[in-house]
Amino acid sequence: MTNTVVYASFYTAAELSQQAFNKVYSVRQYHHQASGDDQHCRLRVILHCCGAVAASLQQSLFGTAVRAVATKVAADQFIMTPILLATFYTLLGVLERREDVFEELREKYWKTFVANQAFWIPGQTINFFFMPPHLRVVYVASTSFIWINVLCYIKRQKNEKIE
Repeated sequence: MTNTVVYASFYTAAELSQQAFNKVYSVRQYHHQASGDDQHCRLRVILHCCGAVAASLQQSLFGTAVRAVATKVAADQFIMTPILLATFYTLLGVLERREDVFEELREKYWKTFVANQAFWIPGQTINFFFMPPHLRVVYVASTSFIWINVLCYIKRQKNEKIE
């Protein structure tokens, strides 16, 4: 329950910080403003997947040995990340009632995936090597706040048509 509250708070704060940034700096808004239902749905999917993956990784791979940490990071980034990013863009396509729910996935997936790897591989390596288990939720939630702002920025960028 504590994990859910911490993550929910940081995800909501990230969304609000993006909206405040866009308002202050007059950044052109994306055509769809996140509603409470959209935010709730996104949060539930992401929290469920992240919680299940984290629990699974912790139970199957103990310790901070290089091999264990490398395996945890690789599993997180190369198994779960593609699934989560595809779910994120597809689910939002459905919630935004897009004619082509996969359009944004096709246009932004690789850019988001590369940014995710650049951010989370070092972030999760620090997490698994240096963070004691009782501080990992707060650490990941804090770094997630930064990542969610990056994700919101990428999401709000105008689609570039792929020919």
